[in-house]
Amino acid sequence: MSTARKQTTEAPPMPEEDSPSPVLKPVPRITIHAFCEHPETGSTIQRAGEDRRLAKAHLTVHMGGIKAAVEQYQQNGTPNLILVETGHGGADLFGDLAALAEVCDAGTKVVVIGHLNDVSVYREMIRQGVNEYLVSPLQPLQIIEAVSRLYADPDAPPIGRSIAFMGAKGGTGSSTIAHNVGWCISTRMQEDVIITDLDLPFGTAGLDFNQDPAQGIADALTTPERLDDVLLDRLLVKCSDHLSLFAAPAVLDRDFDMDSEAYESVLEIVRETVPCVIVDLPHVWSSWTKKLLLAADDIVITATPDLASLRNTKNIIDLARQMRANDFTPHVVINQVGVPKRPEIPVKDFAQAIGVEPTLVLPFNPALFGTAANNGQMVEELDPKGKTTEGLRFLAKQLCGRQAQPAKPAASSIFPFLKRLTRKG
Repeated sequence: MSTARKQTTEAPPMPEEDSPSPVLKPVPRITIHAFCEHPETGSTIQRAGEDRRLAKAHLTVHMGGIKAAVEQYQQNGTPNLILVETGHGGADLFGDLAALAEVCDAGTKVVVIGHLNDVSVYREMIRQGVNEYLVSPLQPLQIIEAVSRLYADPDAPPIGRSIAFMGAKGGTGSSTIAHNVGWCISTRMQEDVIITDLDLPFGTAGLDFNQDPAQGIADALTTPERLDDVLLDRLLVKCSDHLSLFAAPAVLDRDFDMDSEAYESVLEIVRETVPCVIVDLPHVWSSWTKKLLLAADDIVITATPDLASLRNTKNIIDLARQMRANDFTPHVVINQVGVPKRPEIPVKDFAQAIGVEPTLVLPFNPALFGTAANNGQMVEELDPKGKTTEGLRFLAKQLCGRQAQPAKPAASSIFPFLKRLTRKG
């Protein structure tokens, strides 16, 4: 059977490039004051402040530019970071900055938003102690990147991209897709990957990779403050040169009542060790699953072509668009298409209802997936040249920001081409 990929024809608004948004460390708990001259700049900064990566920061936006900032801090202490907009150049600009420097406390960082795209102006501001200069007009992501860079430890390793997989309902095959995509990224792209199975009582990652670890992610979540590189290495199961598994215990004689901070802390440490972290979320809706889903760099929703999946997929997408305005819309995988005698919602109608073209459509293939599950193997190991494997590789490339290469279909294929995917934001 063939594997269909649906493509859109519109590019996402943020960012405009084909590559995914940069992986940025969340900004710590800091106070940010912005002083703008134009309402449009203030609105952009406000939208940046609502982003998941600035969730811990406290941002307030004022009008009046540098002069208002100077007046404010003549009587009050300065925050951790000041964003100031100015339309001046030359002597007026540097005179304003000198007045601001006189009222700034030691340790306060300053980012200037100007309207002059001039290298000499930038160099002089940096020489005088300005931390960053941004040229208006701006997009929220540019502000987020600038602030994140200011507070990132230059000696710390970059964090890995987190990809959260969640089923629109139970039984859609989300975990199976997550595990196979992780396998594709590790084998085809030679990237180090850790698959984290967060379905603690019923997780299947250990079964899918034919592993039965004595320890796993539950041990880390119980005492997250103890987790370091040494303990993490002991808890992980190495499945291949580039793939490791953070397995769920899959037992029912223990209670798993960890709070969302434990999950966040563990995932943060995991992301510091590998370029890619697959977050296999269970189909439950709680504070910690919601938080991890919305905090991921990319989201993959796996659905089946029925009404419950359609409703739930739309609800998740609407929430993501509301809470993640500066990120791509989640990827949608429609799985198990073509079950004999089962009434289904056509893929075209499903896509129209949720407002998103699916990244991948997988046909119902019980023999292939059933054999892989029973043998503890990946689909690619059983059918390396099949259309389903081709589709999973395509999804893996999209999630890693790699451009998918056109595939030459077999003569019998009903899908005559596979072009580069451009996603709708």
